[in-house]
Amino acid sequence: MVKVVGLAVVAAIALWAALPLIRSDNWWGLGVVAGVTALAFYIYLSPRTVPMKYLLPGTLFLIAFQVIPVLYTVSTAFTNFSDGHRGTKEQAITAIQGASVTQVPGSTIYTLTLATDGDAATGDIVFLLSDPTSQESFVGTADGLEPLEEGTFEAPTPGGKITASDDYTVLTVPQVNARQDDISAFSVPTDAGAIKSQGLSAAFEGSPQQSYDKGCDCITDAATGDTWTADDGEGSFVSDDGARPLAQGWKVNVGLDNFARVFTNDTIRGSFLRIVVWNFAFAIGTVAITFGLGLVVAIALNNPLMRGRTLYRSFIILPYAMPGIAMYLVWREMFNKDFGLINRLLGLDLNWFGTTASSMFAILLIQLWLGYNYMFLVITGALQSIPSDLVEAAGVDGAKPFYAFRTITFPLLLVALAPLLITSFAFNFNNFSAIFLTSRGGPFPPDNPSAGSTDLLITYTYRLAFGGSGADYGFAAAISVLIFLIVATVSIVSFRRTQALEEIN
Repeated sequence: MVKVVGLAVVAAIALWAALPLIRSDNWWGLGVVAGVTALAFYIYLSPRTVPMKYLLPGTLFLIAFQVIPVLYTVSTAFTNFSDGHRGTKEQAITAIQGASVTQVPGSTIYTLTLATDGDAATGDIVFLLSDPTSQESFVGTADGLEPLEEGTFEAPTPGGKITASDDYTVLTVPQVNARQDDISAFSVPTDAGAIKSQGLSAAFEGSPQQSYDKGCDCITDAATGDTWTADDGEGSFVSDDGARPLAQGWKVNVGLDNFARVFTNDTIRGSFLRIVVWNFAFAIGTVAITFGLGLVVAIALNNPLMRGRTLYRSFIILPYAMPGIAMYLVWREMFNKDFGLINRLLGLDLNWFGTTASSMFAILLIQLWLGYNYMFLVITGALQSIPSDLVEAAGVDGAKPFYAFRTITFPLLLVALAPLLITSFAFNFNNFSAIFLTSRGGPFPPDNPSAGSTDLLITYTYRLAFGGSGADYGFAAAISVLIFLIVATVSIVSFRRTQALEEIN
């Protein structure tokens, strides 16, 4: 019965996933869904595939949450995917023509209700339209205008403003304000031109001033006569002098251009190399200071002659039990110049995050407080696993305590802790919270506000992808690939080097 119920759930999920794929003509995706579903039914209904019954769920989750995102990131790194270059060429042409729509005498005026297809914050914008003259109601999407079915919406009067819909989410005023940019850029294509919003309660059908000519593969402005020809290599419409005044373009493959920008653009190259140096210094420094302090405290509290060890250990691991995000925010306020606890206790008037050196010092101090307790825990466990007979035998042979620690205890510790140190380095190399929640990557040089003095590659990538100057997902993905190559190379070399430690055993 459990097997039947489980397979029924799988079939229901497959059907739920297949319907939107069919509507969007995504036959490749539909084939994958059908193949995975058929494979699941075969494996769990067959008595001969016992190992795969246990391997299939984990394999599917691995592919869905690891392999596919990695492949998508790598493929994005070879494109110009960014603001203005998100969709196809046809979508770009529609957007350009829709943005240039102007009202003409005699154009139809609709009563407008702003809505979304799905979630109010992230769903696609749709126009719920009513024609006061014909008393007909329509839904306008990016694909065009379609009539609304009777009984699926509510309107106080025929042809009046629609107040509710079964299929769409009607936006409130605050939600409209939050999506204002999306609403302004949205238009509904029609045979005569396009429908644009005119305030919050009206929309008009107008004609575009900029039209596409398939013969010359260009956009022409009816008012000025200017012409911009399609450049499929750049994914943009360009003028004769190479200028790109039209913001809307389309997604194309640009090869290694995003990677080349890192090393050929003077501003980006200088910032990238500086960020890489600080990134390594931050990751190595964080591991070194937290491991050093954790080692000293662990050795001290591992002494059986010390009293109250349990109480001390409880206090030491207390920061590790706190939410990391909350602790970063607390420390940021403690370093505040005007009312921070650090300046008040030390009698200083220092803007800790105002200079590069003080920002780096503050960040490393925060990392020390948040990270040494983890090292203390793992080192304590490793110390307790080392046989005391070895150290006692060394003492009998005349070895001093420090010599016994350096030649016996510490090498045995490294055997157990070397993999943890490598993974700690990899984690801190991409420690987004440590920078973004404290210094936010600053201070920033006046000539490059996108790359701060304490930025890591991960925060720099985030600012490129989601910064206020416009998203550049292709370039951000390229840097993400470089981050992966750097961390993977360091990890592989480190693991190979640490294999020599196994000879100690």
